[in-house]
Amino acid sequence: MDGTLVDTEPYWIATEYAMAEKYGGTWSEEHALNLVGNALLESGDYIRVHMGIDRTPQQIVDELLDGVVARVEVEVPWRPGARELLTDLHRQGVPCALVTMSWQRFVDPILAHLPEGAFATVVTGDRVEFGKPHPEPYLTAAAELGLHPGQCLAIEDSNTGAKSAVAAGCTVLCVPNHVPILEGDGRVFVDTLDGLDTAGLAALVDSYAGGSETPTA
Repeated sequence: MDGTLVDTEPYWIATEYAMAEKYGGTWSEEHALNLVGNALLESGDYIRVHMGIDRTPQQIVDELLDGVVARVEVEVPWRPGARELLTDLHRQGVPCALVTMSWQRFVDPILAHLPEGAFATVVTGDRVEFGKPHPEPYLTAAAELGLHPGQCLAIEDSNTGAKSAVAAGCTVLCVPNHVPILEGDGRVFVDTLDGLDTAGLAALVDSYAGGSETPTA
């Protein structure tokens, strides 16, 4: 979700800097980008150590969520083409799952802006024992869709997320945003989702499965 469906990473980063100022900690863009795609409690522990503030990981996560949810409720920053692609997939009867390390209370205000039933299931970071890059989130989503992971295409904007999806057995459409994604097996790269529809996704995956060089667009 973050960085793929919506570009909320700037919201998270702004909230992190505000927390550093509030508690007398130090923070940097490098530290902020190191958290992209990670499980929230792991990020909370990273912030506790590297920001140098006297807060528990849970307290940090709760305060981060408060700040980011408040921003999302004012404006949802959709990524180019993401909502349109999701709408077309829904119209074409393709079952979709949202797999995010954000927690449910952050996901809810974003889902409220999407057509009802756009996602057949939602796997959040507070639902799984092991977050990305562990395969559990994508394995859970595939099982709840009633599909083998090999039948699924994941769309990811981070290397952490791509590793999770590939480890689960999915093919991954990589759309780098704030952080780079390494090339590798099972990874298809595009610059943007803008202009992609269900047929375009199928063509990309078919080209990859057919043994050609990793397709890019």
